[in-house]
Amino acid sequence: MVIKEYGKENTNTIMLLHGGGLSWWNYREEAEILSNEFHVVLPILDGHAESDRDFIDINSNATEIITYIDDNYDGKVMAICGLSLGAQVLIEILSIRADICRYSIIESALIEEMPLVNYLIEPLMNISYWMITKRWFAKLQFQSLKIRQELFEDYYRDSRKISKKSMIAFLKANSKYQVRDDLHKSKAKVLILVGSKEPKKIISSAHKLNKMISRSELKICKGYTHGEISLNHPIEYVDELLTLMR
Repeated sequence: MVIKEYGKENTNTIMLLHGGGLSWWNYREEAEILSNEFHVVLPILDGHAESDRDFIDINSNATEIITYIDDNYDGKVMAICGLSLGAQVLIEILSIRADICRYSIIESALIEEMPLVNYLIEPLMNISYWMITKRWFAKLQFQSLKIRQELFEDYYRDSRKISKKSMIAFLKANSKYQVRDDLHKSKAKVLILVGSKEPKKIISSAHKLNKMISRSELKICKGYTHGEISLNHPIEYVDELLTLMR
């Protein structure tokens, strides 16, 4: 597993898991702010730019991260947060290891299966993957994601490095992810974030997660789209995390 680190000299560790199709820069500004007080670890999920292996499934990423925490932090960190695909990996981690962290933010996580989307991913990618390297196509994709303009070069550079195999794998994993029953055993204090303009299945997923996790709070962010909180409003995101940890 490849990681980026900020604030290595600090004791308490926060881990941030980026969204699918992005990379560690998803949380770069949050890491810079938090590094004054915390050790911030940004793993690069399998199959993404700069990673050291193809994406297999969500569970493989989760177990890899758990092993890393066991080997480097005696099995526990202060907080783990994740966006979208990273949030699904986080949910898997919390389900496998109930006491791995004290605090957690789950942002824009899908836990309702989308069978039609899952079925269409591979044939659509087989047709359109060649366009990934084209700047004009990247701009269209970027605009549809509603990400702030300052992140475009990062997005374009790294989206080009994702293989078709890995892209199909993580898109399919995202659309069919199912939560383990053991999630309710998690001991973490959890904040569930979702934008009011996200797809209905992601909003309903947030409500379901809130019911499943006993020590959780749900916050619906008015006017925000998918992943907009961490990607476009890093100061607000850090404020939410620090409030959660007080």
